[in-house]
Amino acid sequence: MSEFSMSQPVKVHSVAEGPADGPAVVFSGSLGSDHRMWEPQVKPLVDKGFRVIRYDTRGQGASPVPPGPYTLEDLGGDLLALLDEHGVERAHFVGLSLGGMTGMWLGVNAPDRIESLTLCCTSAKLGPPRMWADRARTVRENGTGSVAEAGVGRWVTAGYGAAYPGSVGYLREMIASVPAEGYAASCEAIERMDLVGDLPKIAARTLVIAGAEDPATPVEHAEVIAGGVPDARLEVVEGAAHLGSFEQPERFTALILEHLEVAR
Repeated sequence: MSEFSMSQPVKVHSVAEGPADGPAVVFSGSLGSDHRMWEPQVKPLVDKGFRVIRYDTRGQGASPVPPGPYTLEDLGGDLLALLDEHGVERAHFVGLSLGGMTGMWLGVNAPDRIESLTLCCTSAKLGPPRMWADRARTVRENGTGSVAEAGVGRWVTAGYGAAYPGSVGYLREMIASVPAEGYAASCEAIERMDLVGDLPKIAARTLVIAGAEDPATPVEHAEVIAGGVPDARLEVVEGAAHLGSFEQPERFTALILEHLEVAR
């Protein structure tokens, strides 16, 4: 891995389900989430014979919280170490938001480890940088509870929030439980990120999924990725905000499965 520089990888918390000899699918989540955000996808993939590995990004969930700032190189290095830990040579990778950014970095820098990419509700460059610096400072000063309500407001549509208040409370608590330093340091990774020029280097078979009502990474961001990655396919899901895999699980899961089955 001499072509890039990173800090020492951390051993992230992960949960593996499904047949040990099944094709590995690694799920990487959004800023402010943990591996539970992918719960709707687990059983459908396991039932199809896939080995589903979900993990908490460094600084979030039950993973260690090294001091920031973090970089995409750090997050990608953690994922490569996770693959080694699970004995996975090549994995299908599904990432949403920050997870999708990690996936793009891997597609550029570790193509031999990536079988396919599914990039959900994400961006190759998500500015303005000052917004991320300000959010990092807010969280360090006031905790993640201070951004939880706004975060859920981006994650799901107002209609979903009105129909499923219990789920909104669950997601709000998920954000609020993220360690402040981990959340802030991850903001700093997004603040410095610019993958647009690297997109043509991605050789993995790539599906890009956007939420039609995503205020955090609008459809135009998905169009940039799909236009930059050779032969990438773009799908836009109606009635989905930023956490589209949770709000519209049946549609997202069907698209993911279709992509995995073709690449299998």
